[in-house]
Amino acid sequence: MKSKKLSIFGLGVVSLLAFTACSDKFLEDKKNFDNVTPDIYNYYEGASARVSDLYSWTLPNTTAADNVIGWQYSSYGSADKEGKSTEEYAGFSIFVDPQTPISVSNSNVPDYFYGQLNNIQASAYGRIRNINDVIMNLEAVSPGDHITQEQINQLLGQAYFLRAWCYYRLVQWFGGVPIVKDMPEPVEGYSVPRSSTKDCIDFIISDLDKSKQLLGNTVWTGNDFGRVTAGTACALKGRVLLLWASPIFNRANDQSRWTSAYETMKNELTTINNCGYGLYQPTMNQNGEDFAALFGQMSSSEAVFTIQYNTTQSGTGQKNNQWERYIRPKNTSGNGTLHPSKMIIDLFPMKDGKLPNLATTDLSYKTNYSKLAKSSLLYDEEFPMANRDPRFYRTFAFPGVRWAYNGNSTLNQWMAGYPSYNSGRDYELWSYVWYTKESDAGDIESGNQYAADSLLSNGYSWYVRKRTIDADIKNGASYVYNATDANGGFAYCNAPYIELRYAEVLLNLAEAACGAGQMAEAVQYLRQIRQRVGYTGTCGISDDLAGDQAACMSAVLYERMIELAYEGKRFLDERRWLLFDGGAEFSTIEGAPSHWTLTGWGGNTCTWLGITPLNGQRREYIEYRTADSYGVGNTTANSDPLVKAGVVRPAAVDLRAQDELIVDQVDRLKVWYFGDGTAANPAHLKYKVRKGDAYDSNKVPLTMKFLPRYYLFGFTQGSMNNNTALPQTIGWEDTNAGGMGTFDPLAE
Repeated sequence: MKSKKLSIFGLGVVSLLAFTACSDKFLEDKKNFDNVTPDIYNYYEGASARVSDLYSWTLPNTTAADNVIGWQYSSYGSADKEGKSTEEYAGFSIFVDPQTPISVSNSNVPDYFYGQLNNIQASAYGRIRNINDVIMNLEAVSPGDHITQEQINQLLGQAYFLRAWCYYRLVQWFGGVPIVKDMPEPVEGYSVPRSSTKDCIDFIISDLDKSKQLLGNTVWTGNDFGRVTAGTACALKGRVLLLWASPIFNRANDQSRWTSAYETMKNELTTINNCGYGLYQPTMNQNGEDFAALFGQMSSSEAVFTIQYNTTQSGTGQKNNQWERYIRPKNTSGNGTLHPSKMIIDLFPMKDGKLPNLATTDLSYKTNYSKLAKSSLLYDEEFPMANRDPRFYRTFAFPGVRWAYNGNSTLNQWMAGYPSYNSGRDYELWSYVWYTKESDAGDIESGNQYAADSLLSNGYSWYVRKRTIDADIKNGASYVYNATDANGGFAYCNAPYIELRYAEVLLNLAEAACGAGQMAEAVQYLRQIRQRVGYTGTCGISDDLAGDQAACMSAVLYERMIELAYEGKRFLDERRWLLFDGGAEFSTIEGAPSHWTLTGWGGNTCTWLGITPLNGQRREYIEYRTADSYGVGNTTANSDPLVKAGVVRPAAVDLRAQDELIVDQVDRLKVWYFGDGTAANPAHLKYKVRKGDAYDSNKVPLTMKFLPRYYLFGFTQGSMNNNTALPQTIGWEDTNAGGMGTFDPLAE
């Protein structure tokens, strides 16, 4: 018998896994809610469980391995394929690898569209079909003794939002995609055509408007926190409208799109605020403590759209956040796998809120953000920790900084023999390295380094610290990790992941305001964000930006890079604004029509913004090795040359201190690092640039190369094979038609 299949999505059965709540209430019933009869919708318990099932399979999956890429795996700040295409990490991903272009013909196109046939969990359209089932059945239900109209509206509002979210994820990659609004029968030959990008945007906005109307004034608390609200719908709408106004889809800079985005977002900010969302700001503000603390609250006011986790260690209800485990160094029982690039470290603001003056360096990005004012504070490329924005110290960790945690990690089975650091309360990161051969010490490519405090081959000098569970924050954390577990270290953590937070709402509105010509208003939103981390006055943002649209937009994009660092947002920003080449190379795409040429923004967004294109640049790492005078070490912890010499370390930089004392602590650390020219204070460490991005076979350093067709993606070979009627995107191989794609994502 000939098998039958849906050509654009797979069908399947799902079981209810962890929804997103902070307690187990959403996880009580593990029944299968995919194969159900319509009668289940006549009961609130059944209908609610069905909607919870939608959350379970529709929300971003942030626990996938870094090498997994697909529709359901949105970047969440790790060194994944998207993160390694930005300033945040070094090491080429498939998007910027200059030696292996992505091509349908060599089957290395990441699948954001199709997923797995007959597996609804791993299929974008399988999930959409599941949502459609809920919407159609709920709209057919009449209120009665077991379910009220208010309950129906609340459930429908959530379902419409989740469908909009699914389509938004598709449109940001492909532009127009098939719009499926019903429950088609799985008959052979069934196909839905690709809709225009404009139609898809309108459809998403329509769903979000319905969600807003149906959810009304609903505010979720307690065990229901994490469900979407009318404010969540408005916030996502702002992101969608911003995408439509951005150069990726708006090549001629149609001002009506910016005006529409700005007016809508400004009008709906009241709805977002009325739902209880706002900047998390409990008036601490010491060294950016409010900023750091927001990620430690299960129900933070900043969490407009959040994915919740639990500490369950096994079974179908298990859903743990691995982030803390990824960022914590190995000697705390973490994995310590996330390390920032030198580029992002160099580009963070100085203490006065302005860019570091990199003019005296030989960095390829020393003129980046050329339209923005440079700081008068001296920038030391070899010691970039001094006089930086408060968020700098909450985003990065470096040798000689305190990074406390709670829990005796020595109970972990692989931590035997490690110090407990007073159950984490006295942990200081000392991640400098030494080499076993003098010839390796000065070799940028050498990987034969060993890090202090038993980190050894698992150590890097710099670590990502953003979104950490910092035990020193006075306001504490309302979630927990299991640092004392014998098997998992920090693995069983219920820290929420905030997909869309209130600071982004303000940044989106600032960008839309700037695009609509309201630069003075955009400046005020930027200042509001900086005030939360302790800035006062003009917050390092000049009033002159109000009279220069290009400089103002550059300031907005710069603030996004800093405020949202390591939250999985940067790659889309770079694609939206064509920051890899400024949009100068669309004419090289085979089959690209004339309206693909960028005519707005002077024909090149990078030039207009004063931003150095990412193409042609490299990202390296920063390392601190023991000074030459201490010789080399061996491969064991007790062979640390400084330990063998009896060197006493200074007190680590302690972010619990008053702001002004941090400066003194950092200055003292610098003297210990490099000395002051006196015998009493010799140099202990030496700055080193360590290879980040790859070299070719001849040891020639390679640079990033993002091809212009990557801005709007094509479908995988599997997608094409399973739907021969699906038109391929312009610039991508269409194996069904035997040529290049013909679908135009920019056509309206």
